[in-house]
Amino acid sequence: MTKSKKAFGLWSAVFLGIGSMVGAGIFVLLGEAGAIAGNLVWISFILGGIIALLSGYSLAKLATAYPSRGGIVEYLVQGYGEGIFSGSVSVLFYLSAMVAIAMVAKTFGTYASMMAIGSDSVLYANLFAVGILLLFMVINLAGSALIAKSENVIVIIKLCIIILFTVVVFFYINPALLSLKDAPPVMNIFSSVALTFFAYEGFRVITNTAEDMDDPGKTMLKAMFIAIGFVMLLYVAVTFAVFGNLTLPEIINAQDYALAEAAKPAFGQIGFTIMAVAALISTASSINANLYAVTNVTYQMAKNGELPEVYKRNVWHSSEGLLVSTAILIVFVLTFDLNEIAAIGSISILFIHALVHIGHLLIIRKTQASKTLIVLAILTIAGAIILALGYTSKHIPAVGYYITAGFVLAFLIEVGLRLITKRVVSKQIPSALLSKVENEIKHIIGEK
Repeated sequence: MTKSKKAFGLWSAVFLGIGSMVGAGIFVLLGEAGAIAGNLVWISFILGGIIALLSGYSLAKLATAYPSRGGIVEYLVQGYGEGIFSGSVSVLFYLSAMVAIAMVAKTFGTYASMMAIGSDSVLYANLFAVGILLLFMVINLAGSALIAKSENVIVIIKLCIIILFTVVVFFYINPALLSLKDAPPVMNIFSSVALTFFAYEGFRVITNTAEDMDDPGKTMLKAMFIAIGFVMLLYVAVTFAVFGNLTLPEIINAQDYALAEAAKPAFGQIGFTIMAVAALISTASSINANLYAVTNVTYQMAKNGELPEVYKRNVWHSSEGLLVSTAILIVFVLTFDLNEIAAIGSISILFIHALVHIGHLLIIRKTQASKTLIVLAILTIAGAIILALGYTSKHIPAVGYYITAGFVLAFLIEVGLRLITKRVVSKQIPSALLSKVENEIKHIIGEK
């Protein structure tokens, strides 16, 4: 009997990863990170990319051993067992994902405000951000397939615009703006790595394709490295284009829309408009895709016992989990400013990646991964967290309290759900299937 061909091959997985990474992050995080590291932020993007490669290696090995759509949630449970700790971190992962979507929505609001009234008014930015969240909530509830089918086209459009912008703007670079004499302190480069890593964070979605991938043992790691490597080159090129056309004060002044502002010297106001439209398209598609993902993640977690039953109940073609998630997102959008969201999101995501990799060490015999590379991933992430907290706390004194509150809230939610529902998050990969996967891995290793 002939096996049916799986949905994801090497290049479809690479395309998914690139599309997930080159999204809203580059439109806002370039300015945020640049405000810290100045014209040396390109080094920060390389360092962030190296951490992403190490983290991607660990996740790829986990995805091969535990091919599940649950992704990081599954790896946490496999590493730490079905206990309060893995459940709490899973809830924290959900909350961190919400913070990331809120950041994207705020970015959309900022660019929409610039387009509508010519300034990044907080009021208008928040109104546009809440509006786009509600719009896509309705679209997802109605089960519209049009937006989902257009995602690949949107990825191609935004990549073409960014690449065209980078190539043309390179001809207008002022070398003096890239001079080392105007560079900030070297420590600032390392302090901004948490933000630049956040711009790569979409690479984790590649692991969610493991169940639908042809030969994940050979394809997963290769797809991860190609996607992250391409995006690293793109980010560094974009950084040179932006910082070679704008002074640091101009970038700091326009840090929430620096990419669009950098298009002005080469293209004039029309360049700003085109990049702003690209940002709107990119952020809108990212919100749609991530809201859909949140719906699926919350449904899966509720099904396994990690969230209340409300997340499973159907409303139209989706679930009430989408309504609950949207309500939380609106609170985040109205409560935090863009700097706070970027800082909280980037540091929280780093914490979760570190915990996943530490858990990986506990099951490394099953994944056949390199212990040296996993330890390097943990150490580099730990360094980025410490430096980011040290720098950010000077400018956002409450950032430590926000992150601590997130951990405490996740723990309380987990304990409360266990007491109320008597259910726990469970492994999606049962022992029988895991043994089969282990045998396949050994067979692949034997062939090599």
